[in-house]
Amino acid sequence: MDTWQHTTVLLNEAVSALLGKPATPHPATYVDATFGRGGHSRLILSQLRPQDRLVAFDKDPEAVQEAARITDPRFSIRHQGFRDLGELAPASVAGVLMDLGVSSPQIDNPARGFSFRNDGPLDMRMDTTRGESVAQWLATAEMGQIAEVIRDYGEERFAVPIAKAIVARRQERGPLSSTAELAQLVAGTVKTREPGQDPATRTFQALRIFINAELEELEQALEASLDILQPQGRLVVISFHSLEDRIAKQFIAKHSREVFDRRAPFAAPQPMKLRALDRIKPSAAEVAANPRARSAIMRVAERTSA
Repeated sequence: MDTWQHTTVLLNEAVSALLGKPATPHPATYVDATFGRGGHSRLILSQLRPQDRLVAFDKDPEAVQEAARITDPRFSIRHQGFRDLGELAPASVAGVLMDLGVSSPQIDNPARGFSFRNDGPLDMRMDTTRGESVAQWLATAEMGQIAEVIRDYGEERFAVPIAKAIVARRQERGPLSSTAELAQLVAGTVKTREPGQDPATRTFQALRIFINAELEELEQALEASLDILQPQGRLVVISFHSLEDRIAKQFIAKHSREVFDRRAPFAAPQPMKLRALDRIKPSAAEVAANPRARSAIMRVAERTSA
């Protein structure tokens, strides 16, 4: 069991939105696309009927290990990222929940390399069984590549000076290998920062998003959700920074309107595939109890019959 605890953000609101349509007499399958430490999954299971099912996805081996503690026969876990949602049968799912970002145990465990507050190996992989760590990538990436990643994924205006400092450090003393080394290097390069924000926040966010291809995976998962959701099936997306929320917002908006083909003005438009239902932020009480909830935005949409 984790030493590091995780408080699920918008727990009741998300599950209510996911299950909020009238139940059919048929068995229903729901998807927790990002199991994490199972807060949403456990509440969903407590509200499902005996004939319903819950399928969870997570590429973090520690999350899969936590999921193995759930003995409910209605539950199953896949050690896969949610880009693989499309492996489920078309129109087979009554609801998909995506809780994006990093769980508290991932951040708080120094061995995972996500945190600039506690020293640990510079890793940041969600799935520690495969892929390249941040340290490995920074050891060979060109200055321009590093700057582009930090600028585009971290919205960091000092991306170029930070990238130059990383490459200079690599040439002088060898590659960065720990989170403390990177945090100190960024702090020495970024001269101004918003009050209360560590200078390394944006750089760490950028490298994590890049090394895990998080935005690309989100785009793929959203597209897959259109295929697997049944008519009136719910899509619930909780994001924690503007890049994720922008993708979810634009995806829902794009599919919430009819599409006309300008080359065939008299042809019937392609019907909309989603209906936007809600946008919810955590209450002041939740933010006071769990400061990591402050940036969360939840968007809810419903699959149309088109």
